[in-house]
Amino acid sequence: MLLYLCLTFYTIQIMKKIYFLFTLLSMLSFTAFSQGSENFDNSTAAASYGDGSFEGTNATWSYTHSRDEGDYAINGKGLMLRRANEPSSLSATISGGIGNFSVNTRKAFTGNATRKLELVVNGTVVSQIEPEYGEGEDATIIPFSYDVNTPGDVSIILRLYGSNGNQQLILDDIVWTAFEGTPSPSIAITSPSDNTAFAPGTTSVNLSVNVLNFNVGATTGGFDGHIHWTINGTAQPMKYDTNDETLTVADGQSYTVFMQLVDNSHTPIAPAVNTTTTFSVASINQVSNITELRAGTLGDTYELTGEAIISYIVTDGTRNQKYIQDGGAGILIDDSAGLLSTPFNNGDGITGLKGQLTEFANTLQFVPTQNVTSASSTGNTLTPIVVSVSDLLNNGEDYESRLITINSATFADAGTFADNTNYNVSNGGETTICRVAFGDEDLIGTAIPTTAVSITGLGGQFNDDYQIFPRYTTDIAAPLSVTDFNANTFSLYPNPTNTGSVSISSTNSEAISVQVFDILGKQVKNQTLTNNTLNVANLKSGVYIVKITQNNASTTKKLVIK
Repeated sequence: MLLYLCLTFYTIQIMKKIYFLFTLLSMLSFTAFSQGSENFDNSTAAASYGDGSFEGTNATWSYTHSRDEGDYAINGKGLMLRRANEPSSLSATISGGIGNFSVNTRKAFTGNATRKLELVVNGTVVSQIEPEYGEGEDATIIPFSYDVNTPGDVSIILRLYGSNGNQQLILDDIVWTAFEGTPSPSIAITSPSDNTAFAPGTTSVNLSVNVLNFNVGATTGGFDGHIHWTINGTAQPMKYDTNDETLTVADGQSYTVFMQLVDNSHTPIAPAVNTTTTFSVASINQVSNITELRAGTLGDTYELTGEAIISYIVTDGTRNQKYIQDGGAGILIDDSAGLLSTPFNNGDGITGLKGQLTEFANTLQFVPTQNVTSASSTGNTLTPIVVSVSDLLNNGEDYESRLITINSATFADAGTFADNTNYNVSNGGETTICRVAFGDEDLIGTAIPTTAVSITGLGGQFNDDYQIFPRYTTDIAAPLSVTDFNANTFSLYPNPTNTGSVSISSTNSEAISVQVFDILGKQVKNQTLTNNTLNVANLKSGVYIVKITQNNASTTKKLVIK
């Protein structure tokens, strides 16, 4: 009889509705703002938070990078979570029992920066909400509720999640309600969260599911049942476990995953218990050449469908940088993650490169998102475009990350070349910067010329300064002769080619006259180009001589067709 009375008393205690009483303890001192230790109100409990424990749980709440806040509180004195990048959180361990955890939240201020309230139960993110735009008392109050179905000690963390910076959320009306009777089964897809948008180039997504109070397993052996699920309405193999699934996804596609608990006869349990999440993979923007890529939007992802030639592979540093160019422009590949794991060489062609357009110090960069398995061509030669200092200063974007030559340039400095050093160079009465940027090349330690020279290198930019980056000792040479100058006025690539066309670039925009001769001297093409592209699809594999003429300048070049 005594045992019966004790059990009855204990049951009544669990069935009671419990409201939290907290003491907010500052866990970290942070000088950017004050951390208060005042209590804050809970209007439902009609009591202030006091001794740090509450009936039946003995939980002490602690907060980091937060503060008491009355100005924007929902009911009386609330708690403000601040600074997602630190992070800011409210946490406690609840001892004993299962129940429902709820809180009201809304935005405080600081504009429309992304911020979400994230609920972490026993180390797993189980829910996220993002309050609507609006600030302070104008922001919509959103109730945040989650059923905790794990007996024993339960770790609860309310965490501010968002872009780095000074984002704020207000918390108030925090309530714990103990469940009465047997806890109900539940299923939740914990990853990906609903409405997640993955970046283009994503090929697989990890799907995580959490099931409580329901024994998932094979159709025999006393299990409660298993999981039926679909992707975009298409049935998937039944799940007899709660292990993660790897979903194959593609650019430009949306996916809806539906999961439902069923009994061993494949009948949905009553009442129905199910969950849904929807996510998508953004489309990739396709561009045919680097000129189109450079005109793209920073932060967007692109596929460069045309071939680009590697003009220089940076071996100094850890960012796996490569300079590439085609017939009209160049760009710097910045691959700090090392996704381009295929060994490439200078002169190799790359086709189908995918990545994100970014910028550093006004230099456009292309950050790969996928590997390219092999070179599309090898052994290509690139002829530098001859420019004056005035050209570089006034049209620097046209030459950024392209191989160029400044002819008849003089250095203002003497001595020897040192790494990571800027040198002023001049011609035609104009001055620009020659920067030695590649510290493991043989140019380092050689003498700075005291007479006029030609400087070959990569067009560069740092903030508002256009520059040239020589690579090797051979990049500093005697001034070009008239013949060399005319030869370097034009560039022909890819060369060799197997694409059916080649691009011919020039230092000006006048029409280009092209004659092509086979190895016997027979003319096989004679045309004037207006778009800098020569169609050679009808020519057989072999070696040809190309004569290029523009205004009074002309040169001949060898062309190899594979």
